[in-house]
Amino acid sequence: MPEPCDLLYTRGMNEAAVDILQSLGLQAGATLAGAWGAAGPLATTGATLASRSPTDGALLANVQEATVAEYDQVVADAQAAFAKWRTVPAPVRGGIVREMADEFRKHKAALGRIVTLEVGKIVAEGEGEIQEIIDIADFAVGLSRQLYGKTMHSERPNHRMYEQWQPLGVVGVISAFNFPAAVWAWNALVAAVCGDAIVWKPSRKAPLTAIACHQIAHRVLAKHGHAGLFGLVIGGDSDVGERMLADRRLPLISATGSTRMGRRAAEVVGQRLGRTLLELGGNNAVIVLDDADVDLAVRAILFGAVGTAGQRCTSIRRVIVQRGIAEVLTQRLVAAWQQVRIGDPLDAGTMMGPLIDEGSAVAVRTAIATAQATGAELLCGGTAVPGRGPTFMTPALLRSPRNLPLLREEVFGPMTHIVTVDSLDDAIALQNDSAHGLSSSIFTRDLRAAERFLSAVGSDCGIANVNIGTSGAEIGGAFGGEKDTGGGREAGSDSWKQYMRRQTSTINWSNELPLAQGIVFG
Repeated sequence: MPEPCDLLYTRGMNEAAVDILQSLGLQAGATLAGAWGAAGPLATTGATLASRSPTDGALLANVQEATVAEYDQVVADAQAAFAKWRTVPAPVRGGIVREMADEFRKHKAALGRIVTLEVGKIVAEGEGEIQEIIDIADFAVGLSRQLYGKTMHSERPNHRMYEQWQPLGVVGVISAFNFPAAVWAWNALVAAVCGDAIVWKPSRKAPLTAIACHQIAHRVLAKHGHAGLFGLVIGGDSDVGERMLADRRLPLISATGSTRMGRRAAEVVGQRLGRTLLELGGNNAVIVLDDADVDLAVRAILFGAVGTAGQRCTSIRRVIVQRGIAEVLTQRLVAAWQQVRIGDPLDAGTMMGPLIDEGSAVAVRTAIATAQATGAELLCGGTAVPGRGPTFMTPALLRSPRNLPLLREEVFGPMTHIVTVDSLDDAIALQNDSAHGLSSSIFTRDLRAAERFLSAVGSDCGIANVNIGTSGAEIGGAFGGEKDTGGGREAGSDSWKQYMRRQTSTINWSNELPLAQGIVFG
């Protein structure tokens, strides 16, 4: 059997990507460290974790997982680095983040291919994920000169009162496999210009991507004397993960994943009165009204439902269509679904690669069977792909009654329901009848319908779009949702405030000591 480094070559890894991995010590048969602190990789003693490509099961790398003791060392390194970093002027911090952006630009294609190999995203999506790192870095550089406070008038004479923002400390980031690089950067690069340190626990399904991205950022920081500011810990949920949630040295935990995971994070962090930033599941719907541009809607729905094999938190799970256009839209969607090119994500013509693992594919097929047993009609898809392994399946499209219980649940994979309604208000009510509230969209030419959808009586989601799909968020707009989605907001607007602590200061420049509210004491 080929050694890991040979597999990287034979699976289409270009020379730049191989150079990155070899610089991490990935020689033939090598095992990578699962903990990275100020000195680089730590000598980890945990179990060996194999990173395998979901496309064909090829071994990409072995990672020695971190233990709780090694996690503690990474946090200690981050604390020491934070003590120095917080004194660096924010614009200077921004300049260092700009250098990181340059390094990620240089290695965009190589890193994008690592993402494709490890989690099965097609090449365009793999490179798009690295572009998100570059974009959030550029955004953070601008923020480094805009961490504004407010000055307000004091009721006491000869007093000045103002608010300012101070670095929070060491921020813990827990990320999921479906965005193995971008979500870390959303948090880490904004937190860095705010003056914070980062300890990252990536998905155990994507350790190689995490190590490669971390190493690029670490090199830049080390060059400027800030090694250890970004730490990386790859370990189990029951030991390292639980230690991280309970760790009072981490005032903020930013966690991306399932609602079940988010509830656990909120419970444990809340008990110590820490902060959580939660980006959890989504059961996203698209409303298509009778006056919609059908061509536009079909293209958007196809990408939203099939992109990343339906494994985005913003993936389209439900298509809610007005009755007058329902038959036409359904026929067009079935035709589009049947033309999806499924195969090796490294191939340029592939539109949909594998699911992350066999268990995920089994879960989707089980959900399809459950939907059929409770009233849904399978229009197409949901089958194995000839000549491909157990992680591949054709995307499923179902026509479902509005009272189908499964409509209210998130199924994390390529499974989409079409539901017919009579009116806009009916569509909005059905869309909002979900435990999750992440992303939503409407297709219509009617300005009044669009504005109603965007109003207080419209979509209850954190993201509401008109004439575009539910996924593909841009850097600069705050990303996140309501209800079981967790309420978090990342990557835009004033989200930087989550990584800082607010401080109100009052300066008395008189020789008197007047009290507020006119109180006279003594």
